[in-house]
Amino acid sequence: MSLIIDTLRTSTITEELNDAEVQIIAELFEVQDFKAGEAIIRPGFDQPDNLYILANGEIQVKIQSSDGEAAIHVLKPGDLAGIITFAGGTSAHISATLYAIGNTKVLSMPKAKFETLINSHPMIVYKVMRGVVRDVHGIVRRMNAQSAELSNYIYRIHGRY
Repeated sequence: MSLIIDTLRTSTITEELNDAEVQIIAELFEVQDFKAGEAIIRPGFDQPDNLYILANGEIQVKIQSSDGEAAIHVLKPGDLAGIITFAGGTSAHISATLYAIGNTKVLSMPKAKFETLINSHPMIVYKVMRGVVRDVHGIVRRMNAQSAELSNYIYRIHGRY
């Protein structure tokens, strides 16, 4: 249980939660182990609607391009994955494959378990979903910065290239 609590404390989803609230949500998670190169999430396959939080190791995010798979990001401990299906999307919306780099431990929480808190602990649900939104916002900001940098490079603007 300490791995779950420690990992939750590094994640955006618990930033607004007190210790008692973290304990309540920690009971909804289980730890999953993945070996090096093993796929955690893959497009084109039915995926559980779980929210994943990287506990130990690294996860490489790859997308399919015309040249094959291309790595676009590496998740670090505390980072979220599976947000699309957890938030109500379908596995058809998944466009990236997540691979374990080395032996990896991931926390996994099914959406159905999380939804049991709606009536009993609505503020925990609200605070966790605010954390999910903050996480997505961070991803969008990072991607916008990378896009701007690529644009600067391609068009040789701002004198940095």
